[in-house]
Amino acid sequence: MDQPTVGILHPGSMGAAVAACAATNGASIVWCEAGRSAASAARAARFGLTAVATLPELVDRSDIVISLCPPAAAEDLARDVAGHGFAGVYVEANAISPERAQRIAALLEPDATVVDGGVVGSPPLGGKTPTLYLSGAVTATERIEALFAGTAVRTAVLGTEVGKASALKLAYASFQKTSRVLVALAVGMAREYGVDQELIEVASKRTDSYLSEPQYVAKTAARAWRWGPELEEAADTLAAAGLPPEMLRAAASTLARWDDAKDDGELTLTDALDRLSQP
Repeated sequence: MDQPTVGILHPGSMGAAVAACAATNGASIVWCEAGRSAASAARAARFGLTAVATLPELVDRSDIVISLCPPAAAEDLARDVAGHGFAGVYVEANAISPERAQRIAALLEPDATVVDGGVVGSPPLGGKTPTLYLSGAVTATERIEALFAGTAVRTAVLGTEVGKASALKLAYASFQKTSRVLVALAVGMAREYGVDQELIEVASKRTDSYLSEPQYVAKTAARAWRWGPELEEAADTLAAAGLPPEMLRAAASTLARWDDAKDDGELTLTDALDRLSQP
């Protein structure tokens, strides 16, 4: 099937932009409007996605389903899709542990073919080109590569074992996201003692350090509602590997202080630090 119909679950900031790229090589991109917010509907419309009323309709129409949702919802969503008899290619692209990716594969197979996925990078907008890492059956990963060929979403196949793409995504997130949390804490400490500008000056001499980008603290705060659960997943993966998970759990706990800043694009560095210092 040269131009598959693709179902996206759900059209968040990443999911909608990724789905729009898939439209280049897909017949149509559908999403389920049941239970979704007005913001989701507006985002889907902006990216040219086609709304369907129910999940069974999405499942029935889709040859490929891509799941990009908050980590906590990944298994329930896969279970719902499986319950409606999906028999195509299911791309589990959420930031979840390899063990959870394998459980999801067990939920959907053998009717569906599950591809483990992990997106590394920002949404494919404004010249940004994230990479969708894939692992799973060769025929299925080849279909996903073809779906995104020539688009802003690059693909890279890691092998046939479900869980590899999830492991890479979380390994990267464990460093990148925890590093941003450490920047916030360092700047917050310096501010408390009136040496925050001096800290930034010192850090500016090391342009390869996240500490030289304190303005990113506000973006970290706005994304904390997503990043915290990702780090919990990464902590679980560390524990499963026999490695200490405490650092990532502490970072996730710190991010939880910003839960009420969800997607706040107006947040300033001062606002973010003020919220962080509140118990």
